[in-house]
Amino acid sequence: MSPEPISFVWPLAGGLLVGLSAAIYLLVNGRVTGISGLTANATGLSRGGPRILSLTFIGGLLGGAVLSAALVRTPEVQITSNLWLLIAGGLIVGFGTRWGSGCTSGHGVCGLARLSRRSMVATAVFMVVAAVTVFVIRHILGWGL
Repeated sequence: MSPEPISFVWPLAGGLLVGLSAAIYLLVNGRVTGISGLTANATGLSRGGPRILSLTFIGGLLGGAVLSAALVRTPEVQITSNLWLLIAGGLIVGFGTRWGSGCTSGHGVCGLARLSRRSMVATAVFMVVAAVTVFVIRHILGWGL
């Protein structure tokens, strides 16, 4: 028997917590919460402020996922695609976030909330490229990933 689906309350609470953490980070540090930038700073790939702050924020994200899994349920993860294709896709996305000076959290969550034109363009590009990619892979190439 499969577990009961999660209601809209949990995703709503998660979204509110993401927005609240981004707002607090901006108010306290005067910096936008971009996960790719925080990760690069935490791993020493870039210098974007105090490293301990980045490590703490990333730790909070991971801790929140662990806490959610303990309190709600552990998600069932199934890899239904080629593992090497997923790794290559992850590396391409990582490269793109560095090249585009940010990811969906920095541009999509924080940048749009600040009405940043650059973030509006970046987020529109993310969405269009994602839609075109899915269309090409599923409908033109016929790969049912």
